[in-house]
Amino acid sequence: MTALAHAALEHLTELLGARCLTDQDSAQRYGVDWTKVWAPAPSAVLLPETIDEVQQIVEIANEHGLHLVPSGGRTGLSAGAVAASGELVVAFDRMNKVLDFNAYDRSVTVQPGVITQQLQEYAEQQGLFYPVDFASAGSSQIGGNINTNAGGIKVIRYGMTRDWITGLKVVTGKGELLELNKGLIKNATGYDFRHLFIGSEGTLGFVVEATVKLARQPRNLTALVLGVPGFQEVMKVLHAFQSELDLTAFEFFSDKAMAHVLAHGVSRPFDTDCPFYCLLEFEQVSEQTADQAMAVFERCVEQGWVLDGVMSQSLQQLDQLWQLRERISESIAPHTPYKNDISVTIDKVPEFVEAVDKVVQDAYPDFEIVWFGHIGDGNMHLNILKPEALPKEDFFEKCNNVSKWVFEIVQRYNGSISAEHGVGMTKKPYLGYSRSPEEIAYMKAVKQVFDPNNVMNPGKLFDL
Repeated sequence: MTALAHAALEHLTELLGARCLTDQDSAQRYGVDWTKVWAPAPSAVLLPETIDEVQQIVEIANEHGLHLVPSGGRTGLSAGAVAASGELVVAFDRMNKVLDFNAYDRSVTVQPGVITQQLQEYAEQQGLFYPVDFASAGSSQIGGNINTNAGGIKVIRYGMTRDWITGLKVVTGKGELLELNKGLIKNATGYDFRHLFIGSEGTLGFVVEATVKLARQPRNLTALVLGVPGFQEVMKVLHAFQSELDLTAFEFFSDKAMAHVLAHGVSRPFDTDCPFYCLLEFEQVSEQTADQAMAVFERCVEQGWVLDGVMSQSLQQLDQLWQLRERISESIAPHTPYKNDISVTIDKVPEFVEAVDKVVQDAYPDFEIVWFGHIGDGNMHLNILKPEALPKEDFFEKCNNVSKWVFEIVQRYNGSISAEHGVGMTKKPYLGYSRSPEEIAYMKAVKQVFDPNNVMNPGKLFDL
């Protein structure tokens, strides 16, 4: 460690006391996310409790030429929160309070370390609803959700995290505090910097407070799980139900995904084996809504688009049907999956999936491909399972080839190499498949404005 770094750590220890951690256990705990490619190697872990402390941390980093990596719930899949090169980790676990609730605006102001599920439960206590939801809601933090513009299972109805943030306080790479949009619904006063920081992966500054709007609670949520013969039929089913109902979710998964979930102890929804399955959810606000849903279901069966199906009749059955989708990731985890989070416009999904399947199967016919995702918003999760006899090193080397092929197809279909989890380090080499050289140049120029010394999460998203 350099003399400058030693001096910085002395300043930080004076500022934070025991909340400046340099032990190996803390480095391993806070310097990572769910990716396993890079080993954590931070110089220290910092646990601020106030905005003023965050500002001072940034000022010290600028003064001593150090780098900062934000750490939230550490559930990301792009290595955006990995500190692999001696950076200082700034973990927001201590900034975890709900600060204010506004009943008239139906909004809540929170610190960045508030857990997503904590916010959902707080909203429920107020008789309201925070709709951004995903498998990691029990451990992900709001600040991390904002940094990656997290989506999840309700995007078809409620949108992304971006759509629910009405105000932000951020500390820039210069250590300046900006208060952005101040919770306003309408604000036509020039550039909305709030949206620059949402999805910026901590490369411009740190989110230190957020004002989040809430919705009314959904009524009598009901789910249908449908078995379909092919991907074209999936799209026809989506269109048929969207024409009649306001869906809160429309998920899909393959027969291979179903097989892994059933082997993991989840109950089979019906006896018919099908190539693909859809799970759709809607509010059953009246008997008429249920009748509409059944009428669409029967029409889909008559057309041959649906082979079998079941509809939940209680909250318990609703939860059981959702288990078919939500437990896919844990059921395939023992098979060391290569995972990719990609998106195209909804109309291109069938031919896109077919193109990816072909290129992978032609090159590696022994690889098992498991598809699932949020078909209602064009976001698919590609999972390739490691053959049991193939060493991990060989598998991931082959998967590097897969990434390039998949992203070439993404580029051909004008899609995104990262629909939900950000770019981080994992997808940084492939950013050009989704963004033009001119766009990337503007991104770099924006970073120079807010973070001229490249203090904030350097090496993520792009290199300067």
